[in-house]
Amino acid sequence: MRRCCQAVGLPCLFKGVGMAGARPPQFLLVFDFDETIVDENSDDSVVRGRALPEQLRQSPREGSYNEHMQRVLAFLGEQGLRAGDFRAVYESIPLSPGMAELFQFLSKHQELFEVILISDANMFGIEAKLRAAGVRSLFRKIFSNPASFDRRGFLTLGPYHSHKCLQCPANMCKRKILTEYLAERAQEEVEFQRVFYVGDGANDFCPSGTLTAADVAFPRKGYPMHRMIQEIQEKQPGAFQAAVVPWESATEVARYLQELLKRKC
Repeated sequence: MRRCCQAVGLPCLFKGVGMAGARPPQFLLVFDFDETIVDENSDDSVVRGRALPEQLRQSPREGSYNEHMQRVLAFLGEQGLRAGDFRAVYESIPLSPGMAELFQFLSKHQELFEVILISDANMFGIEAKLRAAGVRSLFRKIFSNPASFDRRGFLTLGPYHSHKCLQCPANMCKRKILTEYLAERAQEEVEFQRVFYVGDGANDFCPSGTLTAADVAFPRKGYPMHRMIQEIQEKQPGAFQAAVVPWESATEVARYLQELLKRKC
């Protein structure tokens, strides 16, 4: 159970710098990618300005977006797009407002925050963007759909995993990923005092439902995750346990975390 150290009668670990054997508190910070770290949907960025055939312009059936993007990427490969073309697109996607400042804050406090990324985009695009932004080393783990280039030079995409969650697309349930990650870290004797979740989409609402009263959800203001949290708070008061801090600029997230560090626990 993640609890404040003082709540269980222990000295605050923020004071532990000069205490023999004390280690700093550990917080887990979870990021989404599309329209969270970057200010666009990276799949839209890839196809922008390119004429897709009619069958690929139609909205995919619910839960099958990953399969749809597999077909889109195959078509783009047939049009001659190769690794360098895709990398250039992903690297050029702008960061969301304030995200560079949030990353600067995290780089100064890496001993306090363990940072992971859970995204329904693809590993190639995410890695390309994070490396171009100079922040790949901040992330302990990235969970996303596998993507690689085949013998033809086509970018291929696969599903991340299978699951039984009825709320999520067939290829990824972020709740399952987060739950398994926390269990894995607990087995490694890493217990987080708090979990922070920064996201925007409907698929970020599912994992944020696992957060406790000690944790914080940071939904991007006005986006689906924010609207879904507001809806459940209105219909089922108390059902969503975590504190909710909406953001328009990621500097608001950084300020909240900075204030947290100023408090004793």
